[in-house]
Amino acid sequence: MRGAVLAGGAASRYGGAPKGLGLVGGRRILDRVIDGVRAVTNSPPLLVANASDAKTWRPDLTTIPDSRPGFGSLGGIYTAVTAGAGAVLCVAWDMPFVPDALLRALVHGFTAGAYDAFLPESSGRRGLEPLCAVYGPACGPAIARRLDSGDLKAISFHGDVRVGILPLAEVQRFGDPAMLFFNVNTPDDLVQAEALWRRPG
Repeated sequence: MRGAVLAGGAASRYGGAPKGLGLVGGRRILDRVIDGVRAVTNSPPLLVANASDAKTWRPDLTTIPDSRPGFGSLGGIYTAVTAGAGAVLCVAWDMPFVPDALLRALVHGFTAGAYDAFLPESSGRRGLEPLCAVYGPACGPAIARRLDSGDLKAISFHGDVRVGILPLAEVQRFGDPAMLFFNVNTPDDLVQAEALWRRPG
């Protein structure tokens, strides 16, 4: 199982600044996500990022830009899937509270079933968290077709592959989904993330 941290967004709601470099609990969000993915895959993750200075963020990692630029989150997932052989655990770089145990559950769910993608259910707007999921090789061609058609929804290709889901009840074993999948999109979100980090328990 490979790992990939997706950091390719333009961060338009964050004033264009690299939001994953923000500090939560005294550590960069990026470093927290990298440590989580690395703990589960037992290897350094790939960093998918388009910023000109991205290679300086973690010089110890291999950093590559989107193979098909300008296609948003779906383009980042496609890049991670097609950058190597086998399945890849993908996590967005702006999610400071995803625990290792949840990532292990996703990897286990993928490997235990005959799936091409395995995602956690959430209480968010999509009902699923495509930026915290495992994707197999079959997702590459399926995503490419959606990119070619201009359908850039992160779950647009699901009808073309075998998708497994970690049910919400299982996700809740690891914590409140609203916190588990909290992502920092704005400076106010970073303030809220720090408050969540400091919250007792």
